[in-house]
Amino acid sequence: MDAREIRIKQLRFRAWRRGFREHDFLMGTFADQKLDGLDSKGLDAFEDLLEQADWDVYYWITSQRPVPPEFDSPVMEGLKALSFTVETIQRAV
Repeated sequence: MDAREIRIKQLRFRAWRRGFREHDFLMGTFADQKLDGLDSKGLDAFEDLLEQADWDVYYWITSQRPVPPEFDSPVMEGLKALSFTVETIQRAV
């Protein structure tokens, strides 16, 4: 396993263990679906989000609070799109 694969595996682990179920689901699902396709800048952006307070990131993803400019990235847009999809499915069920 090379350094990139190890890093992705560690990020996935951290993404699924955030602190509350809804955030675990959003971050973990994104990690499972998208991390392999991200370049190192994208991995850095995701890791930066993992370093922030769970509720702050959750509110940014769900558009309950504005995303600070330093975290507004394609990764955040992907997380927001995933959140929208999950909410849409939940309303349909």
